[in-house]
Amino acid sequence: METGQSWPSLLQERLDTNGYSYRVFNSSITGDTTQGGLSRLPRLLDKYHPALVIIELGGNDGLRGIPIEVTRANLSTMIESSQATGATVLLAEMRIPPNYGMTYTEQFNGNYGLLKEKYGVLLIPFLMENVALEAGLMQADGIHPNAAAQPILLDTVWTVLEPEL
Repeated sequence: METGQSWPSLLQERLDTNGYSYRVFNSSITGDTTQGGLSRLPRLLDKYHPALVIIELGGNDGLRGIPIEVTRANLSTMIESSQATGATVLLAEMRIPPNYGMTYTEQFNGNYGLLKEKYGVLLIPFLMENVALEAGLMQADGIHPNAAAQPILLDTVWTVLEPEL
């Protein structure tokens, strides 16, 4: 998929079309974990001084079976660091399939609601809700959404983001 087809690129287009002066800086890395995001975030906060931070991480933690406490701590630190700069934080809810066992899956999926309550962040509903099980919207790996799914992902983000602009 071309970079310009991603939902963050489409978000920039929508912001521009609607007259918003925000600039989108997409710092995502395919396959990244919360630890990777945490290691990059301080430099990005210092460089860009964002008004809004969208954190869309954790899914790969779950797929790798990283302990729930580690994922939660990494997300917590990212939220705290972002809020300390005055940024509004939007946290994208991630879910994992049940093949890791009911206990792990429930704890993983519950992380996002717990973090929403603890930090008062805005929670973007499960980003892949209308994509993951829809034919023609996933790449061949069955894990990542394809270009056709990107406008759907953007709409999911936009429902939470737009009222904050």
